[in-house]
Amino acid sequence: MKKKMLSMLLVTAMTASLFCGCGSKADDASAKSETAEAVSEAEEAAEEETAEPEKEAETEAEDGVELQVFIAASLNTVMQEVAAAYNEEHPEVTITYNADSSGKLLTQIEEGFACDVFFSAAQKQMNALEEDGLVVDGSRANVVNNQVVVIKRKDTESAVKGLETLKDASSIALADGSVPVGKYTRQALVALGILPEAEDVSLYTTAEVSEALGGVEISEQGNVSQVLTAVVEGSCEVGTTYYSDTYGYEDDLDILETVSYDLTGNVIYPVCQVVNAEASDAQKAAAADFVKFITSDTAKALFDAYYFDTNVE
Repeated sequence: MKKKMLSMLLVTAMTASLFCGCGSKADDASAKSETAEAVSEAEEAAEEETAEPEKEAETEAEDGVELQVFIAASLNTVMQEVAAAYNEEHPEVTITYNADSSGKLLTQIEEGFACDVFFSAAQKQMNALEEDGLVVDGSRANVVNNQVVVIKRKDTESAVKGLETLKDASSIALADGSVPVGKYTRQALVALGILPEAEDVSLYTTAEVSEALGGVEISEQGNVSQVLTAVVEGSCEVGTTYYSDTYGYEDDLDILETVSYDLTGNVIYPVCQVVNAEASDAQKAAAADFVKFITSDTAKALFDAYYFDTNVE
């Protein structure tokens, strides 16, 4: 652009000089002066134009960026700590969380919701996102493992001892099959022979689970946090949630069973940077850096403290 502007001005100056050749020496000197002044102004304008993108990038970095981070509901508490630790070194980055079931979050991303980082409670949703071409290459990583637990309130009497005696409950809080903890619970019931084998256990409806358990009342919940709330508030006798979700509720809850990985399989939580066409370069850089921080030793110590298993590959 700079060369183009200078070329146009030089052509204009040469044209003016031709016309001035018929005039006086004073006129000729004046024309040369005007040409030099025009060229100088063009150079300054070109330099300002070149510097403008750099100024915008510097301004954005100084003003800070906001990241939209979609996290599984079971991560909500610990991720507040992770964000606080990250902001100690990067105060210019604002982290806004959207916490819900991994299935709902996946749907929102696929529908075009602005998202920079996705932290799922299961591989299934991350695999689907990757198949959609929405995972930034090389950004996916397994972060933590978790375990399904059967819980009740401490002041609630129950004949339930674990999954094998769920049929003895008066009511059960259970996430639907699209929610990872609901899917893992169904997988464990299949492994125990309570539900029949199925290609996709997440498709078992709540009514079908109830029937397999002898018709016990089941309150279907939309995410793992809602399961926890239903039991803590006493609206359901027992429920299945994650071990990490019992953090902070030690005085309120009894863990009746910590379900073996042999029954559920590993409960791996993967994270990735999401392809966000609307994100600025500064946002993309911050998103990549935050994903890297989530897998750091600093974050690992926080996950350990909140009952997550960080021994994953």
